[in-house]
Amino acid sequence: MTRATDHAYSEIRSLILSGDAPPGSALKEEQLAEICGVSRTPVRDALRRLEAELYVVRSESQRTFVANWSRADVEEMFALRAMLEAHAARRAAERMTGDMLREMRACNEAIELAVGLAQPDVHEFLDRNRDFHAMIVAAADSPRLAATLSTLVEQPIVRRTALHYRRDQLAQSANEHRELLQAFAAGDPDWAHAVMTSHIRRAFHAFSNTQSDGDREKR
Repeated sequence: MTRATDHAYSEIRSLILSGDAPPGSALKEEQLAEICGVSRTPVRDALRRLEAELYVVRSESQRTFVANWSRADVEEMFALRAMLEAHAARRAAERMTGDMLREMRACNEAIELAVGLAQPDVHEFLDRNRDFHAMIVAAADSPRLAATLSTLVEQPIVRRTALHYRRDQLAQSANEHRELLQAFAAGDPDWAHAVMTSHIRRAFHAFSNTQSDGDREKR
């Protein structure tokens, strides 16, 4: 894969993850080429890669759109992530160093500060939340696990859900992170596995409730 294709892939994926290209929106090669500063060929190659990773879908007329996942799709994504991230937490508890713990504690303190503002900074919460989970995967020290997790399309869903979170829901996420840190400090893989499983399952039900509220508002 060429450097131009890698660049186009990174740029288009960022548009999707940030929500700038929302689910269901059309992706036009000419516009993407202009945004990415490359020709249409790298964009086309990048879109094929994103299609294989389920970020985008192609219609019968060969038009490309940002994937708009069904509830069943989302439930499966969360179920897979719960299994994989819980496994990552178990491995991390067995490999966690003092420096890693200090870095993760600082990250969660930043999350708590963002949540504690008069108007919670949800974007800061999302960025630091992503960092926190990435640190766990790094501590797990499994390239195979990291590669598998990177193919799960959850970040746009997390972002969409968090934007509707109440303060207490944001705080609950930080509290669960704090319990994960306690499990890591104790070197208890079973505890870490259990906390991460419930953390991801709670996030799924928060997403489901958000979707249900949105459906009621449309009626």
